[in-house]
Amino acid sequence: MADYRKMDTLILQTGPSPSSPVVLPTATEGPLLVARRKFFPAGAHIAAHRHIRGQFLFAAAGTMSVRTPGHAWLVPPSRALWIPAGTQHAIDAYGELQMRTLYLDAASAAKLPRNCVVLEITALLRELILRMTSCGSTGDDEMLGLVARLTVLEISRLPSCTLELPLPADPELLRLCERILRNPVHGADKERVAGSARSLYRRFLAETGLSFVQWRKQACLLHAVRLLSAGRPVTEVALELGYESPSAFSAMFRRSLGATPRTFLPRPARAADEP
Repeated sequence: MADYRKMDTLILQTGPSPSSPVVLPTATEGPLLVARRKFFPAGAHIAAHRHIRGQFLFAAAGTMSVRTPGHAWLVPPSRALWIPAGTQHAIDAYGELQMRTLYLDAASAAKLPRNCVVLEITALLRELILRMTSCGSTGDDEMLGLVARLTVLEISRLPSCTLELPLPADPELLRLCERILRNPVHGADKERVAGSARSLYRRFLAETGLSFVQWRKQACLLHAVRLLSAGRPVTEVALELGYESPSAFSAMFRRSLGATPRTFLPRPARAADEP
């Protein structure tokens, strides 16, 4: 598995390569914002690292799993993860990943949440991000400055999306969580868990803020989103998660994420820029 830990060492440089960042101009009242695009193959791993700026991490295509201290996040297509400056994070790609990244200065970042959060993306913001990270984004400083200011304003108004899992610090509980995350449907050894269930569940609730049952349901939900993002049919995903019917699965999905499985993921309006 490839290691891309050095991907952001040159985030302030510009150049002709499609993967090079675009440094947007700064007017006296405008945001300092660096925009870049990167392409990663399925299974790519970006080792744990941090940035001096806040990072707006957008999945134009493909799905990302992001780990921060104490949390796991899922970023499906047309969602984004806001990562405050200095937050350590590692990224794994599910499917071919087209990543778009905006790095915000402190003044712009102050308009966003103080903690990591998955955000819904509007059609307008998607187009603004693709415009800033396209091959021909350099040259018109005035236009790019206006786009940058509009982008930060639009980002500050985005609703959040509950695609996260808190992770316990206790090594025993974390091993259990990792086992479930590898196989959310059948990954937990029920007999071993049941042997000290009362004590384990109390510790689990204290460390994560969720009961073990709630946590596992959320893990299954994130697994379902990942499968749907990969193009798996709703009926197939419902049966894999143990639901008796697609309608029962869809009802759970809508209660959790406010949309049905078929409407949660965007229809491909136009392809993101190819490498």
